Amino acid sequence: MTHDEDTPLVGWSRWPRLLPAAVLLVAVVVDLLIPSGSVFPLLAAVPVLAAPVYSLPGTIAAGVVTEAVGMALGYMKENVTSSEHFVRSSSVVVLTVLAAILNRVMAKDRKQLKDAREVAEAVQRAVLPAPPARVGPLAVASRYRAAAEEAAIGGDLYAIHATPGSVRMMIADVRGKGLGAVRTVNRLLGAFYEAAAHIPDLTGVVDRLEELMQWAGAEEEYGPESFATAVLIDVPDDGSAIYMINLGHPAPLLVHRGRASPLEPSAPSLPLGLGDLGRTRVPVDRYTLPHDAILVLFTDGLVEARDRHGAFYDPVPVLSRPLSTGPGAILDALLADLIRHTEGRLDDDAALMAVTRLPDASDDTHRTRCRT
Repeated sequence: MTHDEDTPLVGWSRWPRLLPAAVLLVAVVVDLLIPSGSVFPLLAAVPVLAAPVYSLPGTIAAGVVTEAVGMALGYMKENVTSSEHFVRSSSVVVLTVLAAILNRVMAKDRKQLKDAREVAEAVQRAVLPAPPARVGPLAVASRYRAAAEEAAIGGDLYAIHATPGSVRMMIADVRGKGLGAVRTVNRLLGAFYEAAAHIPDLTGVVDRLEELMQWAGAEEEYGPESFATAVLIDVPDDGSAIYMINLGHPAPLLVHRGRASPLEPSAPSLPLGLGDLGRTRVPVDRYTLPHDAILVLFTDGLVEARDRHGAFYDPVPVLSRPLSTGPGAILDALLADLIRHTEGRLDDDAALMAVTRLPDASDDTHRTRCRT
């Protein structure tokens, strides 16, 4: 969704655009019902209220209409002197000019924020490109939803890599935003791809990433408090199982036959970068992967999103309804429900990835083994 410089502030609903007209109408009604009263404060508020929600021509038009209404109401009163007419009229003109200036300042700020977001999104796409639609025997989809009021680049990331005999994937959330988070994300991605290709066991991959986070933590702004929650997964080419290590991250969901089940770890583990606080050998949990199931991974920006009443978002109900079977369709339905829950506003970035076993995966695996 794009916004031009005259678009109202992000996240505002429609009703503020009706507020200037409503105040003007109230002023007219009050003046007719209470002729002895003064509605000038209400009239003076109209162009000021129009400035944040209207375009420049709209703001000026609101001031002109207010001026005309004020003059008409003033001339209907016999006890108002010409000097009072002049003071009220000139005050509305001055306030309209100030409202127009305020409108331009706010429009400039919105444009600068829009430009900053576009730069951040471009950098985000460069650092975190979308994975291919197929990796080994798996169909893959990913989505990234940026926070509504953030122009900084987030630390959410996902990665997937095919190795001889399996597909390895990771989803993680680095603490913080900005260039420090970008550096850590870039390092984690590089280390994951290297380790996934050369280290035979999943725990060894975690050890390599932990070393990286310990080294990077000494350089970044958060120092020794720098860390990243993560889930690392290994799916053998036969697609029969999921081997998973969860390091303080939201549990992935396994969607199968109208039911979404969280894959909770058998024991809690500290996030990456905090291993020196006492982490022992991380457990590797095994889960069965039905041939038509979809595995959905996400960062905490999804489950920590709140509605207007402060209730956290729960992805399980929407994923437990009849949905399209493709990973991309699943993520689109999930994001649409998230937008409905939050009314389009996120306080944190959300990265999502979904994978499922392709129908021809068994044939491909069999042919590969035969050639070997």
